[in-house]
Amino acid sequence: MRLWKKSFVSVAFASSLLLSGCVNGESPEQEIFETLEKVVGLEESFETQQEPLLELEQKEKEVYNEIINLGMKEFDQIVKLSEEGLSLVEQREAAMHTEKESIETAREQFEEVKNSIELLEDEELKKEAQSLYQLMEKRYESYMTLFNDYMAATELDKELYVLFQTEDLTLEQLQLQINKINETYEKIQESNQLFNDFTEQYNEAKFTFYKNAGLDVEYKN
Repeated sequence: MRLWKKSFVSVAFASSLLLSGCVNGESPEQEIFETLEKVVGLEESFETQQEPLLELEQKEKEVYNEIINLGMKEFDQIVKLSEEGLSLVEQREAAMHTEKESIETAREQFEEVKNSIELLEDEELKKEAQSLYQLMEKRYESYMTLFNDYMAATELDKELYVLFQTEDLTLEQLQLQINKINETYEKIQESNQLFNDFTEQYNEAKFTFYKNAGLDVEYKN
């Protein structure tokens, strides 16, 4: 039986940049810079969820492997481990919801950049900013797909641990559930890769926009 999945949580983050020089009497370009960098700050709690998620997934993997290695004669121990597995899945769900909340807050802040984009006088620069905006929107949409796929997978994980508590569980029933889980985690890998790709493209496009807008920027350490 093949269940355990590769972790999806190696996600990419929006890069943080520093604007040199005075920003008094802000131009639309400077306003765009400040809004986009506020977005990076608001995504920080998103980033802090990654390590806890990895740890929870690893713990759950260990619980699953222990269950698989036990025979049904040790049913009481299997039930105990299954309850632990269910708890770990619920903790993963909570971490994902916290992550999603930070993304949604950042997205609300990001929407404010539209007003500044409209004030840009250089038409080519405005087009570039609009493309940057659309790229970030695609990034957010891809995250929602990733979130929904992950939550669907956790529901299947919980069903699996409930199945383990069925004393007359058949190998066929178990294999069917495992197949469903594997298929769902394959979708997660795909949606995660798309999110990472959009993040990388956004970071590059943002830096290029800043340079073309004449903003003196550098990466923060």
